[in-house]
Amino acid sequence: MPSASAPSSDPTPGKISHYLSNALIVSLIRLALVLPYGARVAFMGRVVQHVIGPVAGYRRRALGNLARIRPDLDSTAHAQIASGCLNNVGRTFIENYSERDFPKRMQGLVPQGAGVAALREAADAGRPVILVTGHFGNYEATRAALVAQNYDIGGLYRNMKNPYFNAHYVKTMEAFGGPVFPQGRKGTAGFVRHLKDGGQLVLLFDQHVQGAPVLDFMGEPARTAVSAAELALRYDALLIPFYSIRQPDGLSFESVLEAPVPHSDAQTMTQALNDSLAARVKAHPEQWFWVHRRWRSHEP
Repeated sequence: MPSASAPSSDPTPGKISHYLSNALIVSLIRLALVLPYGARVAFMGRVVQHVIGPVAGYRRRALGNLARIRPDLDSTAHAQIASGCLNNVGRTFIENYSERDFPKRMQGLVPQGAGVAALREAADAGRPVILVTGHFGNYEATRAALVAQNYDIGGLYRNMKNPYFNAHYVKTMEAFGGPVFPQGRKGTAGFVRHLKDGGQLVLLFDQHVQGAPVLDFMGEPARTAVSAAELALRYDALLIPFYSIRQPDGLSFESVLEAPVPHSDAQTMTQALNDSLAARVKAHPEQWFWVHRRWRSHEP
């Protein structure tokens, strides 16, 4: 499986901020991992909600997105959703670094929905499947559950700007089982081979992509990557939306695989994915990552 190359231990002055911020993150991760699992997840949720989120500007960005998309709600509701969002981000972060505990807990998670039978039939027939989701709940929960059921679930990731952080973050994704591929020429070649061999691939599609088509997302124009749909059409793969919905205990999940999106054209299929995710966000607004700069459709 691919992994990021280890950065030099002698950072140049231009990278000193990356080096220091990564050192702080690693210290926080190590502190959290000492705690029992439940306390660890709750601790990191509170740290991101009350400290990192406000200091880094994530809370302000979430509130701005909420004011734009949910003007029907008052400021108190916006504040509650933003707090829940940041708490979920923190929980997701440390869950994904709990490379032994989290997959073990997800072994008992049984996915539900119309897409479960479709996935099984495709796997039995050797037909590729692209499982698509957004930054919602903890997107890795379903992948971990399916890997535990012996599905060959690969992942595609975007390299982080901080190379020091990226080096160990990639290792957490590899620990869940199944190959992971970086965006770019080398990664594309790898996951294309994976699909051609009848494997399954997880893609997240809900971040702004410069130059991508402008589609509707929650009532506002948003540049949206159509690559998942294009791959599904090119390789005759099923395109299945899925969601890992965090439960009230803050630790467990409901996993839902929706019915496959019918093949038509890439933009129509991607709009169906946007609509699917929008419905989930409407039902559980605090579980979506409002901290992203999602609506930047005015950019070229």
